[in-house]
Amino acid sequence: MKHITIIAGARPNFMKVAPIINEIIKQKKSGFDINYSLVHTGQHYDKKMSGNFFKQLNIPKPTFNLNAGGGTQAQQTSAIMLGFEEYLSENNTDLVLVVGDVTSTMACTITAQKMNIKVAHVEAGIRSNDWTMPEEINRLVTDSISNYFFTTSETANKNLLNSGHSEDKIFFVGNTMIDTLLANKSRFKKPLIWNDLILKEKKYFVMTLHRPANVDKETKLLELINEIIRTTIDLPLIFPVHPRTENILKNLGVNHPRLHLVSPMGYLEFNYLVERSLAVITDSGGITEETTVLGVPCLTLRDNTERPETITIGTNELLGTSPKNIEPAMKILFSGKWKKGSIPHLWDGNCSKRIVEILKNIK
Repeated sequence: MKHITIIAGARPNFMKVAPIINEIIKQKKSGFDINYSLVHTGQHYDKKMSGNFFKQLNIPKPTFNLNAGGGTQAQQTSAIMLGFEEYLSENNTDLVLVVGDVTSTMACTITAQKMNIKVAHVEAGIRSNDWTMPEEINRLVTDSISNYFFTTSETANKNLLNSGHSEDKIFFVGNTMIDTLLANKSRFKKPLIWNDLILKEKKYFVMTLHRPANVDKETKLLELINEIIRTTIDLPLIFPVHPRTENILKNLGVNHPRLHLVSPMGYLEFNYLVERSLAVITDSGGITEETTVLGVPCLTLRDNTERPETITIGTNELLGTSPKNIEPAMKILFSGKWKKGSIPHLWDGNCSKRIVEILKNIK
């Protein structure tokens, strides 16, 4: 039996592994001798992860939880490596599969390779070329020592080839995040705030801000929020906000009747809001992929992106982090001239099928 150990440590990871797990289960039921374990590193703890989140995405509960959350990035990395080393010592596996670019991705890749276990990286090859982002370091380290690479774009393929990786180890398969999105689109669920705030389709914005460059500098965050409020005329701003960021906003005295700070939502509720919004204002990478497929305008408050196809093909625009860039983008949006965009090649909901077919044939 081929046994694959799948790693997940943060909320976006679970969206990426869910369709892979479901496809492995399907293949096993059809008679193929394959099995998996899901190791949750515990990098992020979220109540929505314990039950509700797994139920929403139809993911079986993790086989094992390393409980390695908290602390600095170095402390977290070491805790994950120690826990995963112990796990691998006690459990046989043929291949470790990591996804994305969080600390768990890098830490488990290093640990597996030091124990002579091969690693496959899903979402390999993406680059922002911004070394101030912890995720970029995680990507570079993970890709430098992985054995197999599953990519979301031709750009990612080129990045890996330019780094000296062999073409026969690189597989352009599409985007597992989009597998999850399309599989659950019909199940999107109206959140309670829809009726509470009397929201109407295409008559509100969704916001997400979490990157240190935007939220850790109080003056910068205040300038961004004030400019967003000023340029969004009379439309509600729905901001699912981390408690830490919410406390910063409260300390800054940010309070406006159109700005609604709400608790982080489940996957189905959040995407219900995204799909029906006029536009999304974000500094997230994954959300730009989802808005591209949903056809929703996306304004990204970053100076760079590791997902250029969401701009060249999709509905996303990179505004940078200067508040002065928001107003020109809003004028285009409200004039009805925002680009329509299209869907990148192989972002079709079948990425996980392609991945598992390749995994079946890896020796």
